[in-house]
Order: sequence, then structure tokens, then C-alpha cells
Amino acid sequence: MTSTNKKGRDAFASGLGAFAATLGSAIGLGNIWKFPFLTGSNGGAAFVLAYLLSVVLVGLPVLVAEHLIGRKMRLDAVHAYGAVVPKQGIWAAIGWAGLLSAFLIMAFYTDVAGWVFAYVFKSAVAAFGGKALGAGTFSSLAGGTWEPLAWQAGVLAMTSAIIALGVSRGIEKATKALMPLLLILLVICDIRALTLPGAFAGVDYLFKPDLSKITGSVLIAALGLSFFKLSLGMGTMTTYGSYLPDGTRIAPNAVRVALADTIVSLLAGLAIFPAVFAFGGQPAGGPGLLFNTIPLIFSRMPGGAFFTTIFFVLASVATIGAMVSLIEVPVAWMVEKGRVKRPVAACLTGTAMFALGTLATLSQSAVLGSVRLFGKGFFDLFDFVSSNVLLPIGALAIAVVAGWLLGRKPFEAELRKGHAAQPWHTKVILAFLRFVAPVLILVILLNGFGIIRL
Repeated sequence: MTSTNKKGRDAFASGLGAFAATLGSAIGLGNIWKFPFLTGSNGGAAFVLAYLLSVVLVGLPVLVAEHLIGRKMRLDAVHAYGAVVPKQGIWAAIGWAGLLSAFLIMAFYTDVAGWVFAYVFKSAVAAFGGKALGAGTFSSLAGGTWEPLAWQAGVLAMTSAIIALGVSRGIEKATKALMPLLLILLVICDIRALTLPGAFAGVDYLFKPDLSKITGSVLIAALGLSFFKLSLGMGTMTTYGSYLPDGTRIAPNAVRVALADTIVSLLAGLAIFPAVFAFGGQPAGGPGLLFNTIPLIFSRMPGGAFFTTIFFVLASVATIGAMVSLIEVPVAWMVEKGRVKRPVAACLTGTAMFALGTLATLSQSAVLGSVRLFGKGFFDLFDFVSSNVLLPIGALAIAVVAGWLLGRKPFEAELRKGHAAQPWHTKVILAFLRFVAPVLILVILLNGFGIIRL
């Protein structure tokens, strides 16, 4: 299998487009919603430190491996892992697990994305009316039936339409336009939050770690978040890797993506925690932190209604790139080898994800609120199984395939593309994939399942 694009196969048109699309996949509600609430629920800066270590020691090497395998094979995730190791098609299971992860994540992710888009509308209406969002706004929305389902269907229809346009005309163009807008809105929110009296207590909470708060549960939450936020183990980065131009330097591109994604997460924290502490709020607000605490805090600021609207516009922009990348995983699988046309595949995938997503959405309401599997509602179950089980196991398998089974020469050849000579970081990344990432993933997984105790 060569590393050149197959005839007629769509791809990113430029290195900048490839970076923007990859970054758009990584940046999403994981930054604006999940990173803040997990940070607030797991000791603040101690969790941030655990997360940063997870990104450097595990996330970044696995990201490089996914891009490398994707570009080498020029196939969707299922077919790429099924063919990358000769006569060992069993590794296609990595791609199938990625497909399952994509569906489970989208099941609850689109529910949250629907809340975000609803809040753009609700906060804008409240701002024009000179009012603040009511205390019961979120519980009414999340606990409803038809309203959250309608918003969920809307965001899926929008992202499916982007996917239907193709890789270069749809994914690349959308993310290149959205990423600068995301950064601008985030900086505006940061400036406003940091100028509040008492805001720097929130800065201390975010950046001054108490190492005694780093526990086994914090480590597995941080590792799961690093996979979730970098879109690892779900087939996304392998699929996007298959669209990378041969001239793209894989490792530097991956470092830029991981660094930019981390910066956006920290900027999101700076938009939230200083405001929370300035007005005496609780950082451990759980999943509802974004929807309950932020509007309440912002309503106490001068111009708070305006900044509430801006914040949720920011969050809505962040949702799009990640949702597009998750839908692209099964779409690429269906389109590969001409099974179905891209618009049809996008429509079928969006419909299937909505069908599964109704379980997560209705589990927040009286309709399915009492249904429990393994002690969890559908929303929490989909989140736990994908983030804390499937993604780490998938990342572990990817590290084994890239680090041990692919072979040193093919690994080095793919990483050398775009460089004048073999780059110095090749041996470092290979060592991390062979020894560091698998051990850390395995230890944290065993701890998470209670087999060992950290």
C-alpha cells in the first residue's frame, strides 16, 4: 500500500487546512464543557497537572501513531488497521471499536451540543429583553422531551450537511473559518473574567496544584479526558491522517495540535474559574457547570447578558469541529471503495446517531430517567464506556501496532516525509509508543477497574 492518495479520493488541500481540521476535531466541548467541570470536580490544578502529563506521555505519541497509520494506508480506520500489519487482519478491531466509540460519544455529545445551541438562542432572547436566564432554565431544558430532541436533531443535521460537502470543500473550509472565531471569542471572555475583583483566586485554583489531590481516579479521569479531547482511539485521527498531504510533517503537526488544544482548554478555564471565584460560586459544579453556574455568574457582571450570549456562541463554535470529525469516521468507512455516496452516508450516519442519542437525551428526563444499566443512566454510561474503557483500550492497541508490529523501517519512512533527513524525534516517539504509553495506559486501566490501587 502506497502513501499517495488513491485516484479520486478526497483529501485536505493544504497543510494549513490539515492543521485546522485536525485542531477542529480536537477542540470542542471537551475544552469548553468537559475540561472545566472535570477540573472543578477533581481538585483544580492537581487535575490539570495530571492531564498535561497524560497529553505529553501518552496522548501525543498516540496522536502521531494514528496520523502515521492513516497516511501510510490511505484508508478509513477499519480498513487501515485491518491491512497495516500483513496477515493480521484482527487489528481491524481497533477501527470497529473506534466506530463504536464515535457513536457512543455522539450519543451524549450531541445532547450537550443541543443544550449549547439552545442556550445561544435563550441567552440572546434574555439579553434583548434586558433579563438574565432563569435559575430553572437548564433543568427545564435538559429534563424536557421534545425541546432537547429538536435541538439535538438540528445540530446533527447541520454537521451532517458539512460532511456531505466532502473533505476539502466541507470539513476543511468549515474548520478554517471557525477556529479563528473561536479564539477571538475566547479571548474576549478571558479579558472580562480576569478583570473581575477577586478573579485571581480562580487563577490560583487552575494553576497552583495540591499534589495530595492526585489519586487513581484523578489519573484515569485525566487520561480519559486527554483521549477524548485529542479525539484518540475513536478512528478520527486515523481517518484524518489518511487525508494528510505527503508533505505534512506528522510529528510537528501533532505537537502544534496538542499544544493549541491545551492552550484553548486553559483559556476556557480562565474564562470560567476566575468568574466563579469572583462571585463566590462552586467550582465543583459537575456537568451542569457550563449551564447553571456560568449564566448565574455572568448575570452579576456589568453587561453580563451580553457576555453570556458571547460565551455560548463560543461554545457552539467549539462543538462543530469535533462533531464533524466524529461523523466522518463511519462516513469514511461507508464511502471507502464506493459503497455509498458521501451525502447518503452522511445522512444515514446522522440518522443512526440521532436514534442512539435519543436514549442519552431522554435519560435526563422522566421518560428514561429511572432506567439504569450498571448503575448508570444512558448519558453517563455512554460517557464512561467510551472515555474510560474503549478509548484507552483502543489507544493501547494503537501503540502496540505502531510501536511493535508495523516495523521500524515503515515507521521511520512515514515520519521522515516532509523532512530533509530522518528527524531526531523519531526514536523518541517510537520509544514512548513501545514502553511509556502502553505501561501507563495499562496501569491506569487496571486501577480504574479496581484490579490494582494507586
